[in-house]
Amino acid sequence: MSADLLDCVEIDPESDPAYVVIWLHGLGADGQDFKVYASMLQLPASLAVRYVFPTAPERLVTVPMGVVDKAWFDTIDGDVSGKLDLEGIAASAQYLRDLIQRELDGGMPSEKILLAGFSQGGTIALHTALGYEKRLAGVLAMSAYLPTSKFLEEECRDVNREIPIMMTHGEQDPVVPIAQAENARDALTRMGYAVEWYTYPMTHHVCIEEFADIRQWLLAVLQPT
Repeated sequence: MSADLLDCVEIDPESDPAYVVIWLHGLGADGQDFKVYASMLQLPASLAVRYVFPTAPERLVTVPMGVVDKAWFDTIDGDVSGKLDLEGIAASAQYLRDLIQRELDGGMPSEKILLAGFSQGGTIALHTALGYEKRLAGVLAMSAYLPTSKFLEEECRDVNREIPIMMTHGEQDPVVPIAQAENARDALTRMGYAVEWYTYPMTHHVCIEEFADIRQWLLAVLQPT
């Protein structure tokens, strides 16, 4: 299945887009659920940001319920650092790469494309960005982790070695324990990446303070044309 077969919610600015943000949802959500993020950020019209919110294909999710749901990869073990669905991660990374390529084909430079995601979506955004062969604008990972960090030391690309990275996490997250996100942050730091790290007194969701910080980060990363 190619990415253009995935359902995407697309929000375009009034003028020609100057930047694209591709934002991946978490387990069980969809692109429709996440489109509100665009309005929550209240970025200035001068940035002319185009948002793309894809919906993951349905797949079997082993833990916790063993049901078919919208997911970027299977969670095989109750511990998110346990057994990995490497095939599912690779397939979803290719879906994201295909979406990036669609924007490139439409004339958007790669360095004007930013990847973002929540939970599983943040994992795929990080994994894809660090291994992407062209310079990207940045990557945002919310309540996410990076179980593939041990493989990325060989697969990461120098062109994105200085990519802006922002990670946000809830201090009481029971789904992706903050220790797993800290492990990802530390692994990236050891590999030479500069990670902006923010935590909040919350569980596995988002908060107003988090979006205020994300907005300020995006304003620094994306410059008006």
